[in-house]
Amino acid sequence: MNSLLFLVPIALGLAAVFLILFLRAARDGQFDDLDDPPLRILMDDDDGPA
Repeated sequence: MNSLLFLVPIALGLAAVFLILFLRAARDGQFDDLDDPPLRILMDDDDGPA
């Protein structure tokens, strides 16, 4: 029972930290464009001589 009194607040604190970090990333626009980055790696951007 004593371990629950120790672990539950730690788990709630970690959940709150991750929620705050997720909301901050979503507000900053990190998740706005999910389609272009996987396709961008397939494109050849080299303009120089081969």
